[in-house]
Amino acid sequence: MTALPVAWFLALSGALLAVGIFGLLTRRNFILILIAVEIAMNATILNFVYFAAFATSGTGLSGQAIAVVLIGFAATEVAVGLAIVLGLNRLKGSINVAQANELKE
Repeated sequence: MTALPVAWFLALSGALLAVGIFGLLTRRNFILILIAVEIAMNATILNFVYFAAFATSGTGLSGQAIAVVLIGFAATEVAVGLAIVLGLNRLKGSINVAQANELKE
């Protein structure tokens, strides 16, 4: 089995990041924005895991450890985001981001 070139992983990570940022900037639905943020975070996790495989000092597990922490952070972000979505839906009847600033009281 041959190793894939670094450029392929960087291209995949760059494409994931571009899709995530595009979704973040163009969507108005709060759930779709959360999905776009998750896609962008997966690009970061892919980079950490891939470059940890080429670490020359130590065991090379620092990238995997950071990836596990980022996955936990992503789960927390989704839980808080869905709580905001439920509150917005209960108050306004829709999950449009333009109405989110009306939650301030």
